[in-house]
Amino acid sequence: MASKFHQLLGCVRRRYLSSVFLAAILGLVVGCSVPPTRGPGSYSSGGGAPSSYGSQIATFSAVSWQALPGWREDDLSKAWPAWLRSCEVLRKKSGEINWRGVCSQANTISARDTQGIRQYFESRFQVYEVRNSNNGSDTGLITGYYEPLMNGSLTRTSTFTVPLYAYPSAWKKSKPMPAPTRAQLLSSGVLNGSEIAWVQDPVAAAFMQVQGSGKIRLQDGRILRLGFAGTNDQPFQSFAQWLINRNALSKSQASMQGISEWAKRNPGQVDEMLNANPRFVFFKELPSDGGADVGPVGALGVPLTPERSIAVDLRSIPIGAPVFLATSKLSNGDLIQKLVMAQDTGNAIVGGVRADFFWGSGDAAAELAGHMKQNGKMWLLLPR
Repeated sequence: MASKFHQLLGCVRRRYLSSVFLAAILGLVVGCSVPPTRGPGSYSSGGGAPSSYGSQIATFSAVSWQALPGWREDDLSKAWPAWLRSCEVLRKKSGEINWRGVCSQANTISARDTQGIRQYFESRFQVYEVRNSNNGSDTGLITGYYEPLMNGSLTRTSTFTVPLYAYPSAWKKSKPMPAPTRAQLLSSGVLNGSEIAWVQDPVAAAFMQVQGSGKIRLQDGRILRLGFAGTNDQPFQSFAQWLINRNALSKSQASMQGISEWAKRNPGQVDEMLNANPRFVFFKELPSDGGADVGPVGALGVPLTPERSIAVDLRSIPIGAPVFLATSKLSNGDLIQKLVMAQDTGNAIVGGVRADFFWGSGDAAAELAGHMKQNGKMWLLLPR
């Protein structure tokens, strides 16, 4: 739970947010299931890492820590909580990669000991440069995603008039075939009584459907967390493309922010725009996990950490693994050079060198994610 609206508008994130993103705003239709399993010749099972190897879509070559731009400047204490969350799952796994040893050793390191954390990674992990198998390039697309956070109510009010729906109870036994479109659903009355919460902005609600999860801040301050519960099984059609086809927005304007501004200027056409996408997403209430600052649960099964979690193609990067990411932040050229954890996935995320950077929740995260689409490099960290 993906939108980065460059990758946001085409995919309902079912990353166990579901997650996380998102497909290109120009109308690429991307499903969000977990990618196929890894092919032969992938990772070392322990007892010494190889100098190079390959997966289905990427090749990996061992490099020194000095090859990582900004490694010495990164405040690793900010990545440490995300790594410990990865270890909650990885230490229980058996398979090609032996995570148990490094995860057990992590328990001996203080979360405040930045130098100790750095020594831990440098002594216990080998760094691998990731390259795309198809062309040998060491660069790929880096996008961003976020979790929507909106004000709302458990009941309809004069302010909060837009419902978010649970999966129809009648469909749990027998879903109509073919399933009705968004427009048909909303006019049929079948969803009456399935409302979970009410929000103010129909476009923001549609963005939340694209992401597949989100948070609602209720009037008493409580946070209602909603996750993906299913769809009407209709294909996604990009309403960004709908606007572009009608010359309402240019390609460069058809960002999440641009679409929201268009909707404010053209309130009478909002329903027509949203109905251009026949797909409809249903939600379910999830544990709040402490409030608005806790991230959604990614494909690894642990909460995502803002600016320290990424989504990857699992044919390339093993779920839960540490990855060093180097890319620019926004058009102003600010750099992102930091250790992150591969804790999420989605079929919008395809390629050896490919990542979706989780910015967090709310409007500020949405602004950053919506403008993020640039090249970057990745290095995989595996136990020695």
